[in-house]
Amino acid sequence: MILDTAIETKDLLPALERFWKVSAQKIELINNEYDDSQGSPVFTIEGKYSTRGWTEWTQGFQYGSEILQFDATGDTSFLEMGKRNTVEKMAPHVTHFGVHDHGFNNVSTYGNLLRLMNEGRIPESEWERNFYVMALQASSAVQAKRWTSIPSGGYIYSFNGPHSLFADTIRSLRALAIGHQLGHSIMGEHDRKTSLLERLVQHAKATAEFAVYYGEGRDFYDVWGRTAHESIFNLNDGNYRCPNSQQGFSPFTTWTRGLAWIMVGAPEQLEFLKTVDDTELEPLGGRDTIEAMLLKMTTATCDFYIENTPTDGIPYWDTGALNSHKLGEDVYERESEPFNDAEPVDSSAAAIGAQGLLRLGRYLNEPRYTQAGLTVMKTLLSDKYLSRDKSHQGLILHSVYHRPNGWDHIPDGQSVPCGESCMWGDYHARETALYIQRLANDEPYYKFYL
Repeated sequence: MILDTAIETKDLLPALERFWKVSAQKIELINNEYDDSQGSPVFTIEGKYSTRGWTEWTQGFQYGSEILQFDATGDTSFLEMGKRNTVEKMAPHVTHFGVHDHGFNNVSTYGNLLRLMNEGRIPESEWERNFYVMALQASSAVQAKRWTSIPSGGYIYSFNGPHSLFADTIRSLRALAIGHQLGHSIMGEHDRKTSLLERLVQHAKATAEFAVYYGEGRDFYDVWGRTAHESIFNLNDGNYRCPNSQQGFSPFTTWTRGLAWIMVGAPEQLEFLKTVDDTELEPLGGRDTIEAMLLKMTTATCDFYIENTPTDGIPYWDTGALNSHKLGEDVYERESEPFNDAEPVDSSAAAIGAQGLLRLGRYLNEPRYTQAGLTVMKTLLSDKYLSRDKSHQGLILHSVYHRPNGWDHIPDGQSVPCGESCMWGDYHARETALYIQRLANDEPYYKFYL
């Protein structure tokens, strides 16, 4: 990347104003045109949202977007949409034992609504507050119960099964953090109580140890910040076996959306830990050790992103995919090219990763990461990536869902997927836009925790 060292958060306010107008139009278009009976909207085909996936992991992003739209603009019609849809449609996600996505679905809906009430942005209501609290407490325990123990601790296992640790899941630690703050825990046989904070720390530690590389000779391809999408364990003895990738090109290349999930999930937890008393962290290894682990993971992944991304901040979907060599040795010395004939870019990884860069920059008071995050968002807010076609339901163009499975739409005349959007990319673009807007306007800091 080439960082724009002059740009400040306030410089993006005009682009953000346009962004939220486009965002409102997209939300209304989906509500008017999308058939809910087919399942949650996942990604667009020829500009229309369709559903295809392993689990219903995107519905919280759909309704969470309505809540963020209100948050950013004050338009209460979007608040009412988000409230109604959360109440009517999100309950199955609260007790969904089959997924690792509780931090996606439930914190984006119930969590955002509780946050707005805590901020005084929506009226205080005892029954509403209790409703959101109960949903978040239940979600936190359900997510933390999806657990595999290993010699060094354990992890929340992915929907692939108990042997599988996904990079993505570090962002579902949001659910455990809120549950812990709400005084909740997991209750097992004989009323055995398990700490949500303990499981949060142990999962973060497993992610840092097995999903992220630090250039310390772990394997032949070990470089600072490289990330494996999936880590595989032997369930007979709990020992780590190998890296793997479900949606990336290979176990030994970096799928950039998996990288981005860690980039944003880890610094959020660093921020959250500031609210936790030292006495609670001492039995889990102590504050210094835990924060050092999270900071190393965050810094490594953010550094890798900066070093392995085109100049405008939008990465290709995988840093070592089959046809990457066709992009040329100078691929990271020029702007991203969505309409190339070799490998697709992934704007959703950019939308997710930008927030991580910004949070790390603020945490460390380090301009390099802040400027990197603003550079990414400047590009996403431009006509190159913002979907201005009023008939296109997507907000941010040129995302990729599952390249190996061939699920992404390739337009006529093109060689790789391009021109389409996804629900998680659109949601996280909104989250990052709100984050920047609040900083620029000296408004309350945007955070997931209480």
